[in-house]
Amino acid sequence: MINRVVLVGRLTRDPELRYTANGAAVASFTVAVNRTFTNSQGEREADFINCTIWRKAAENFANLVHKGSLVGIDGRIQTSSYDNQQGQRVYRTDVIVENFSKLEWDNDSNGQSNGHADNQASKSSSTSSYSNQRADNMQKNNNTDPFADKGKPIDISDDDLPF
Repeated sequence: MINRVVLVGRLTRDPELRYTANGAAVASFTVAVNRTFTNSQGEREADFINCTIWRKAAENFANLVHKGSLVGIDGRIQTSSYDNQQGQRVYRTDVIVENFSKLEWDNDSNGQSNGHADNQASKSSSTSSYSNQRADNMQKNNNTDPFADKGKPIDISDDDLPF
């Protein structure tokens, strides 16, 4: 049997991190996933999928993401039921998250976007600094780079090849 779910969507609210009586962390959240088609009015609808993540991954997830974050989720579907206070049977379907990825990063290191233009400027200056440093290193290493001759034969013996 196969029970596999892969979702890409945005969180509708901050993850709700709780702890069980045994001390295991559990986080609940909802992911909004756009449908691939539009309705009769030309609008794109979304499905709101309840998800649960456990233990250390739950703590990491709650610390990394917030409402509106774009996430990738890998997990399995789990169904359950319970009787509510009115005595009615309530059925529930959740995705139990086994792996996740944050698919876009905010501007600052805390994971919260503050929207300041100077943050973008410092980001581009650090990228520029990195590019300049990389170019300097490439020039220094040019003498030892076997591909620096751009297409000319390379002197390598068969004993140097790994295959």
